[in-house]
Amino acid sequence: MSGETGSTTPSRRTQMDAFGDRVAEDFGVTTDGYDELWTWSVTHPARFWRAVWQFFDLDAIAGPLADGDDAVLASAQMPGARWFPGVRLNYVDAILRHGHAAGADATADRPAIIGVDEDGVRTEITWRALPGLVGAFAATLRELGVTEGDVVAGYLPDIGEAVVAFLGAASLGAIWSGCGQDYAPAGAAGRLAQLAPKVLVTADGYRYNGKDIDKCADSAELAASLPGLVGHIVVGDPTRQPAGIARVLSYHDAVAPGRAPVAPVPVDFDHPLWVLFSSGTTGRPKGIVHGHGGVVLEHLKAAGLHADLDAGDVFFWQTALSWMMWNYQIAGLLCGSTIVCYSGSALHPDADRLWRVVADEKVTWFGTSPGQLQASRKAGLVPGRDHDLSALRTIGSTGSSLAGDLFDWIDTTVAPGLPVSSISGGTDVVTAFAGGSVGVPVVAGELSVRYLGVALESWAPDTTPLIGEVGEMVITAPMPSMPVGFWQDDDGVRYRAAYFDHHWTGDGAGRTPVWRHGDWVTVTDRGSLVIHGRSDATLNRNGIRMGSADIYEVVEGIDEIAEAFVLGVDGPDGAYWMPLFVTLVGTAEVDDELTARIAREIRTRLSPRHVPDEVIAAPGIPHTRTGKKLEVPVTSILAGRPVDIDPRSIDDPALIGWYSQRGAEHRW
Repeated sequence: MSGETGSTTPSRRTQMDAFGDRVAEDFGVTTDGYDELWTWSVTHPARFWRAVWQFFDLDAIAGPLADGDDAVLASAQMPGARWFPGVRLNYVDAILRHGHAAGADATADRPAIIGVDEDGVRTEITWRALPGLVGAFAATLRELGVTEGDVVAGYLPDIGEAVVAFLGAASLGAIWSGCGQDYAPAGAAGRLAQLAPKVLVTADGYRYNGKDIDKCADSAELAASLPGLVGHIVVGDPTRQPAGIARVLSYHDAVAPGRAPVAPVPVDFDHPLWVLFSSGTTGRPKGIVHGHGGVVLEHLKAAGLHADLDAGDVFFWQTALSWMMWNYQIAGLLCGSTIVCYSGSALHPDADRLWRVVADEKVTWFGTSPGQLQASRKAGLVPGRDHDLSALRTIGSTGSSLAGDLFDWIDTTVAPGLPVSSISGGTDVVTAFAGGSVGVPVVAGELSVRYLGVALESWAPDTTPLIGEVGEMVITAPMPSMPVGFWQDDDGVRYRAAYFDHHWTGDGAGRTPVWRHGDWVTVTDRGSLVIHGRSDATLNRNGIRMGSADIYEVVEGIDEIAEAFVLGVDGPDGAYWMPLFVTLVGTAEVDDELTARIAREIRTRLSPRHVPDEVIAAPGIPHTRTGKKLEVPVTSILAGRPVDIDPRSIDDPALIGWYSQRGAEHRW
């Protein structure tokens, strides 16, 4: 469908409705619809974030705020904005208050965390049990010598025990960092060793693609590469870990009852909560540090207001510890919801696997990737017919742009009118800048709104804000979850270089720095957005800029195409080569008929200049471990430029040699 879909009048009164009423009452602001509320939120950021604080009753965990805008935002300069000076709180208090509120009530026996593996083995942690597990794990860490500011690292699949370990560490004011066990030990060490963790938490293995993956040897190798490690906690059998590197004990013993009750330590608003890492495909992975308070506020806003999550919801986003969506999924607990952790392949034994989880667990908010939805469509699935999805009220998608035909597929085969929230954000801010929002109409191929408090604009090269035209995505005002800084970047040089050192800043420009995110975006006259792809991987044919995401939407909608990869390569004497690499479904081949059909679809739906120079069947498309296509480094490889790619950061390193050979064979 090309028009609107999804409900604009939810059957229940939403938290966004209640928030708008609270803003009107407390601040005398009359808003007529979402656009006016967004405008107020970015025009008066201190008042907006005070409103979020008050709406979610954060006084209960941190005490009341002082009067005045300076008590919320003491300095709006980017980078280095000063949020909530003097405030002390702990992220874990903001979660466990939901368990405490339930008390002896029967609602305390509802699950907080559900774990499901590939074979359907299920675990459950109730809201009643969660505080005891977190307190016991924290006590174990304390016995190992962990104190405020120390690092606890996880090398784990997406399991409930990983959430408990994180919460136990954060409750002490320790800093958490996680890495999925799909990383080889050297790749994990390239990230975690930078942090010199005091304790490592691992699992002895997991199930993936129908196979048992033993991770004991890899965990031991990782532990041996972490200097200063004093403790190693193992989910599974700890006796298979070698002695001598650190004290090894089982997760079972670490959460045994009878230890000290949970007592989260209040820390400064910007005290580090966790360190997330950039992809690290070229150069050393950057450790991105976020603070307790910024994450609490931002995730309550995104999950509580925009997603409308509360204690009646079951929130499932298929993810891994290496991806920021694992951190974002825990926001469900901030809202009192149940979260679902899934360990295993999203496509084993078939593309229906996650839909079975959604049905079995009565998921109300299901987050996934365009790849999983595309695989479901190409497998001919009709999830709404084959499963009871009556509990489901929203589908979310991120990782790359969600093509318009997949909005249509959801409407046709999952549930008519089901809202689709395609979101865009990043590890950098551990949240979304834009996406769907409860009660706002959904248009296929678009992100419905700029999120509250996000001063997002599309800029022309001369900084003119654009409406209805493609421009650079910039954020012109600070957000609380922007990084506290980068790890081992005390002078902030790498942090500024990543987001703020561009042609719009400096004394000559005479303007406050803005955050340049590196995406091409169109802001429509309705306030919705279309993401066109990375601006640092721009296709620039004869001076015309084009986004790769637009081409992917067209090509990946063709039944024979599993995935597409388009690159623009500068050659000698102004030559330009724009190949389209495709992976194929089943026995399909790149023959004259398919090549002509691809060209026809692109020419009709985009323009003649979007048509690639050639279509090449590829054995695979290289991605980061979090699923991003490696457009920038592979473009350099095809051009014959030296590029230092860390094979440990790529899902299939062998593909790099194949693309290098294609570049060498190309004749200009």
